[in-house]
Amino acid sequence: MIERSSETLIALRRIVHALDSNARQMARASQLTQAQLLVLLEVARKGHEMPRDIARALGVGQATVTLQIDKLEARGLVRRERRQADRRAVWVILTETGRALLDEIPDPLHERFTQRFNQLAPWEQTLILSVTERLGALFDADDAPAFPASEPQDVVAGRSAAPLRPEA
Repeated sequence: MIERSSETLIALRRIVHALDSNARQMARASQLTQAQLLVLLEVARKGHEMPRDIARALGVGQATVTLQIDKLEARGLVRRERRQADRRAVWVILTETGRALLDEIPDPLHERFTQRFNQLAPWEQTLILSVTERLGALFDADDAPAFPASEPQDVVAGRSAAPLRPEA
């Protein structure tokens, strides 16, 4: 008989596989790397954000985010704008082109999960969140980055992007 810890790890590997597969499909559809897509999604969440706040939200270094912003800006998906109050500070702002691209990218896993999750009773939602956070702690993943610091593969060149896994 398989131990519960093994059954749990198998279930988690299935979840990770589904998330990785979905992220690769989204990255291919957008012709962005997964890191670029995550940065773009984070900017879209608020409409504008400072690079340090994006880095903090994604759990990566500001230099990593700056590199991704440079690439997104080159494609016209975001733009940088100096803040009026403090000219040293820079906002990263989603452009209309960036919004249009995000609107075109299918995300069936997120939509399906959100729909099903919202149908659960509030206590079940709280339980799932609590268990997920606890699993993160068991894996020492509380401070793990959302994506690797560098992605050697390039979706635009026809190769799949690196999976969304924390750095070891």
